[in-house]
Formats: sequence, C-alpha cells, structure tokens
Amino acid sequence: MSGEKDLQKLIKELKPILNSGEYVFATVPNFDGILRTDTLFEFKEAEGITIVLEKNKADALKLSYQFTSSWITLEIHSSLEAVGLTAAFSTELTKYNISCNVVAGFYHDHIFIDTKDAKKSMEVLTNLSKNK
Repeated sequence: MSGEKDLQKLIKELKPILNSGEYVFATVPNFDGILRTDTLFEFKEAEGITIVLEKNKADALKLSYQFTSSWITLEIHSSLEAVGLTAAFSTELTKYNISCNVVAGFYHDHIFIDTKDAKKSMEVLTNLSKNK
C-alpha cells in the first residue's frame, strides 16, 4: 500500500491524534542498559545516538534531556515522497509560536511539540485540516 502524495488530500485528511504520555529526546554513546523496546526511535549522528522515549523511562535510566514533549501522530498514510506536508503544518504552527520536531515513519508523520503547546497544537492542526 503506497502513501498519499496529493498535498490537498494530505492536509484535508491529517487526522491528528495526541498520544498519551510525555516524551524526551536524549543522546547516548551506545545502547548499554537501554532496551530497544523502550525507545520510540533512534538516529545515529556523529556526536552520539539520539533516542526518543517516554520521560519516565528516561528518568529511570537517569538520562539527561532538556525538552519534554507531547507526541502527535498524523493518521493520514503519507508517502515518503510527498512534497509540502511538513511545510504546511509547520508554517501553521509557527503562526502560534509553536516549535515542532518532525519524524517521518513509513506510514505516518509524527510531531513532537512542547507539552505546554499540546492542546493548542491539536486545535491548529484540526483547523488546518477543516479549512482545506
């Protein structure tokens, strides 16, 4: 099943879902003591491995982090080749001074925003979708 590429359809059918919990980005040199089942995702950079996981799990592992976020999943199955979706929703969030960290999975886009902005982000994304 291939993902949607049409920008208008992508925006119209965003269907943002606010996942429960609080999430953090941490960096580690390796996975010693970290269960891969506890992480949402990882990304290897020259400086270290970035992992995203639930805040309570990071606290239990005594990992350092600076940003506590909420996680929004866009339910539309977007193609990895789609053009403009990230720009559309990030531009809209920018109007409300909401920063977003975006991760594209195979099926969905995932947005990590400051926990204090979760409710407003859901409103902004829902209104963006309704107005298309």
